[in-house]
Amino acid sequence: MREGWRWFGPKDPVGLDAVQQTGATAVVSALHHVPTGTVWSPDEIALRKRQIQGPDNAPTGLDWAVVESLPVSEDIKRQSGDWRAHIQAWLESMRNLADAGIDIICYNFMPVLDWTRTDLDWRLAGGATCMRFDLVDFAAYDLFILRRAATDYPENVIAEAKSRFANMTQDRRDELAQIVGYGLPGAAEALSLDGVRSQLAQYDGIGPDRLRANLRDFLDCVIPQAQRLGVRLCCHPDDPPFPLLGLPRVMSTQDDYAALLAAVDVPENGITLCSGSLGARAENDLPAMMRKFGSRVHFLHLRNVRRETTGLPCSFHESGHLDGDVDMVDLVRAVLEEESRRRAEGRSDHSIPFRPDHGLHMLDDRARAGQPGYPLVGRHVGLAELRGIIAALSHNAA
Repeated sequence: MREGWRWFGPKDPVGLDAVQQTGATAVVSALHHVPTGTVWSPDEIALRKRQIQGPDNAPTGLDWAVVESLPVSEDIKRQSGDWRAHIQAWLESMRNLADAGIDIICYNFMPVLDWTRTDLDWRLAGGATCMRFDLVDFAAYDLFILRRAATDYPENVIAEAKSRFANMTQDRRDELAQIVGYGLPGAAEALSLDGVRSQLAQYDGIGPDRLRANLRDFLDCVIPQAQRLGVRLCCHPDDPPFPLLGLPRVMSTQDDYAALLAAVDVPENGITLCSGSLGARAENDLPAMMRKFGSRVHFLHLRNVRRETTGLPCSFHESGHLDGDVDMVDLVRAVLEEESRRRAEGRSDHSIPFRPDHGLHMLDDRARAGQPGYPLVGRHVGLAELRGIIAALSHNAA
């Protein structure tokens, strides 16, 4: 398993000197400043590679191994507006990345919001903080701040949300609206309430079947070029893995991934297996999913969650990497089993890149105001824990 680290570019408060000290070598990055739907130019890609690798007289030992993410525009997801031009830009960007030697591209097909939480700094018993999704708070946002005419909550959740909203301070209401509309990790903008309403309106009439068909059309356009270029594409799951705001979700379950892989059944059409995103849904058995889909898993996000309520949707928070509801030891065991099979088959991609996804904010992480969920110390602790599992299981196997 190849150790990776997400880096948001020169403005990331976790600098590459710190990344070097974590021991990770595979940098996961993107050109967040390039507007969605436009081409990633060879010059911009080359500049990011130079930033990561360092000058010739002082190389960092790091390389840009995975793109996360090459964004799929809302126009592509809806098949509206400039979607055909955006696909052409996506294809050209993929070609430019391949020419630069970068052959793993993560993307997602989530409508409007890249991830959704209600707290970015929720305090745990030991004093560290984490990101959290509270279903009642989210319903309060949806029903009484966004004022969507929602019918998809149980009556008890609606009643509790009404009471909670009535007792919220204006500061908390404003904070909640900002957090839910935070936007894409690494992006400069957050969606306003009017922006969210506008985006939701553009998905009127688009249900899961239509979105799934649009995803299939997207794959039909991009996978043939990925095959020619030797690029592996890997779709990230929904986060959280259940419908929100009346929007369709098509990457939330084992069946969703089986459908994705069957839609275009070639190795280049693959998976980003995110244990944290998928783990918020109790039916998702992550070790079993790894064993079922392992040959098509091109990239791993390893983090954990603790579900707080039953049923769907549910409340959950991001826990320590070994403390949540995902059996991380068995998941890593399944990854190592897959890598062993790949080596026996002579596959050049036998070492699967992973990154310690998110992390608890602890110790002096508060001094670095970076992307929510991406602290230095918390992720380093997670990486050390995962490194220990890998070492122990590899030792036993030997």
